[in-house]
Amino acid sequence: MKSTGIVRNIDELGRIVIPMEIRKVMGISSSDPIEIYVENENIILRKHRDFCCICGKGETVKEFNDKKFCQTCLDELRAL
Repeated sequence: MKSTGIVRNIDELGRIVIPMEIRKVMGISSSDPIEIYVENENIILRKHRDFCCICGKGETVKEFNDKKFCQTCLDELRAL
């Protein structure tokens, strides 16, 4: 894990601000969903990516009946 040297305080509602420099480097916009993980004593923030419910790949997915599918799996399903 790379240290940035940036320290932020949590406000009274439990919020923190991710610095603009980090958001730019990570390609995070103001409306992007962020996943929150806990690993041992670490809180990990990650830009959310959709995954195919069949193969688990994180490529571009399309939603159908509340499930997400990649194009490869959709093509294979059509061929059945």
